Formats: sequence, structure tokens, C-alpha cells
Amino acid sequence: MDGMYDVVVLGLGPGGECVAGRLAEAGLSVAGVEARLIGGECAYWGCVPSKMMVRAAGLLAEARRVAGMAGSVRVSPRWDTVIDRIAGEATDGWSDDARAEHFESAGVHLVRGLGRITGPREVAVAGRVLRARRGIVLATGTSPALPALDGLAGTPYWTSRNAVTTRQAPESLIVLGGGAVGCELAQVFARFGTRVSVVEAADRLLPREEPEAGRLLARVFAGEGLVTYTGVAAARVRHDGDGFTLTLEDGRALRAARLLVATGRGTDLAAIGAGHAGLDESAGFVAVDDRMRAADGVWAVGDVTGRGAYTHVAVYQGRVAARDILGEGGPAADYRAVPRVTFTDPEVGSVGLTEPEARDSGLDVRVGFAQVAESARGWIHGAGHEGFVKLVEDARRGVLVGATSAGPAGGEVLGALLMAVRNEIPTTSLRHTMYAYPTFHRAVEDALDTLDGPAPGR
Repeated sequence: MDGMYDVVVLGLGPGGECVAGRLAEAGLSVAGVEARLIGGECAYWGCVPSKMMVRAAGLLAEARRVAGMAGSVRVSPRWDTVIDRIAGEATDGWSDDARAEHFESAGVHLVRGLGRITGPREVAVAGRVLRARRGIVLATGTSPALPALDGLAGTPYWTSRNAVTTRQAPESLIVLGGGAVGCELAQVFARFGTRVSVVEAADRLLPREEPEAGRLLARVFAGEGLVTYTGVAAARVRHDGDGFTLTLEDGRALRAARLLVATGRGTDLAAIGAGHAGLDESAGFVAVDDRMRAADGVWAVGDVTGRGAYTHVAVYQGRVAARDILGEGGPAADYRAVPRVTFTDPEVGSVGLTEPEARDSGLDVRVGFAQVAESARGWIHGAGHEGFVKLVEDARRGVLVGATSAGPAGGEVLGALLMAVRNEIPTTSLRHTMYAYPTFHRAVEDALDTLDGPAPGR
């Protein structure tokens, strides 16, 4: 029942899939261990289904904007339509049979079960012991991190998984956590008729992003009927047969039928036996070098490394790890320009450092800023489409070290800014570039024009 392989990949989310597939293509014998569904959180509960929800909610919002611009329409939201599409088109009824068949046809031996490291280059799973000549790749991801909130344990609170599988939009909802996941789901449910309150302990929504992004989203949320509580933490929660009561530290009490906890994600390294591989099980994440090496014969990729809970980071790291295992060399991991997008309406796309981060790092900072609504495309688009472009420049070197694009298709506009930050294109070159008219990305040119002076309208 035991098996010897070149590499054992523990966890088959996006990063694990990438590593396992590339190593198998190169002729190595690979065992892939997965306790749940191949493709992980992103494919079945995170990125894909949640963005289908965002798309559906966005269509409702656009339909409601027709009045005054193109006539009138009658909007009748139906939540079951959204969930039926997710279950059918995206997740195949939350089954990974087709993905598993494709995976094994590529040469990866799939082992179902919860894998645990039991010794150097050794994993126990489902009554078997898998041994790896070259080593083990950890790609076990993260799980929702629950706050130490009095009364939460034992209640039927939601995580993001519950939110994307529920057959009925609740009458009312409290979202605990105003980060990307909390804000995206809050807006989705509000647009389907749910009364939504968002609670964020930090002083603004999207606390990891530029302050202007949090203020913009709070203003948009207020206009759509969402109630936002920032700068105050939750003190305790109670659940009875009818719903939840969340009491804030300032004494205010909120009441809703459902409570969605979106306060981040974490790892349980002890559960996978990380100590048997020479890793610190008490650490929050697995520390890796720029080749994804965590210890002798151990690599780690994806969320478990703490480098950003994004599919694109996991796949990027997977490619780096695969090259290292194969001895191919190539570029080491570089995190100067990690892109991230919050898929609210407006979208908030960011890359690199925020202005506060850049100043805290000791850089000589100059900032450029432009309002999307003041651009030609923003004016054409009409009401309900706020946004901005913010540029953060290292003035000594004359290059961008960070940028934010908030607005319609903010994540798409981010593409040009990502390349500018990643390749350290001089801002003088960016200024002398032609920007198509009238486009949303033309606001980048407007923001560049303000780098030498005070930013308007902030």
C-alpha cells in the first residue's frame, strides 16, 4: 500500500495543481494528495463562484441605472438563478470528477484524503505512506480564521463558503470584516434585497488599501443602503431562534437573520505535521526563500506561505518551485508588484506599495491623483460610476512603486500600472506615452500630470 515517488504534493489548489502538473510533464513521478476538491477554495467557493455572484449583482445595478440614460426597465432579482448557475456552470454540482480525470491523465497519481507529514520526505494519507525522493511540496492553503468573539462558538454563523452556497438570500445580514471578501459579499447581498450592515474594527473599509479606496467604498455603500460601522470592534454575539445580535464595543447592538464572518484566513501547520519536516508549527505561515524552499526537501507555495491569499500568487510560486525542483534555474520570486483586486462596484485594483507603506519605508514619495468622474470616459458613463487613479512614485528614482485604480473595470486598468511598477518604467516615459481617448485608463495620464503638485479632489 506504500508508494515511492519523486515528489509528493500536499494540497491540490491552484498552486499545488501547477507544481504537480509541471513536474509530471517533465517526467517526474508525482503523487498529489487532496482531502477535498481539486482546484481548492478558488474554484469551488472563492474566486470563481463569488465573482459570478458579483457579476449577477452588477447586472442588477446596471439595469437600475438605465433610468435617465436609456429609458426604463423593471428589475426582479432572483437569487436561485445565481446559485443554479454556480452549481451548474462553475462547480459541476461541487464535483471534481472531471478535473481528477484530467489530472491523472497528465500523469499525476491522485490520492484522496487528509495528508500528514510523518517524517523527512514522508506523508501518511488514507492508510498509506508516500515517500518522496526529491521532497514534499506544501500547498495546503488556509481556512477561515475566526475571531475570539464571546458567544460565537456553536452558533450557525456563515463563512464565505456558506454565502456562496446558500439557496436563499437572507432578509438581513451582518458582515463582520470590511476587507475584500466582506465588502464584495456585502454589496452582492444588498443588491439582491438583503439589509446589510458591515462592521470593521479598523478605521476604514479595505484597511490594506489606500485610504481613498475605503472612503470611496463607504460612500458608495451608503448610497446603496448598506450601513457601515468602522473604527469599532465587536464585543460579543448571541444567537436565538430568529437570528443574531452583535454587540459592539461602544454598546450599540445590531440585529440580523444571518452573521457572515469575514475576518481573514489562517493556517494549522500542526494538523499537517509540519514539525516532522523541520518547520515551526507555531508560526502563522511557512517561511520560504525566493525559490520556495522551506527546509531540506520541502517547498511551499500558495496561501500557506503568507505572501498573499491570491490564486495568481499561488500559481506564480508554483512555477518558481517547479523550476527549482527540476534544477532549471530561472527568475527567483519577486513580490514588488503583486496585483490585487477587490471586485466591488467600483472595483479597486492595486499593485505595489500604498502611500503610507511607501512613506513608512523611508522613500521620498510623490503622489499623483485623478478622479475618474472628471475624465471624458467617466462623464460619458454617467452617474453611479465613481473612482480614481492614484500613483505612488519614488521621487529619487523617478519610478512608480505603487498604484491604485478604482472605478469601472478598475482591475483591468490596473494592468498597465502593474507593468509600470514591475518593470520600473520611468515616470518621464509614462508621461510621454499616448493614452487612447476616451478610455478609463486615460485617467492614468491625468494622475501623472499631478505628480509635481497638489492632488485635486482627494
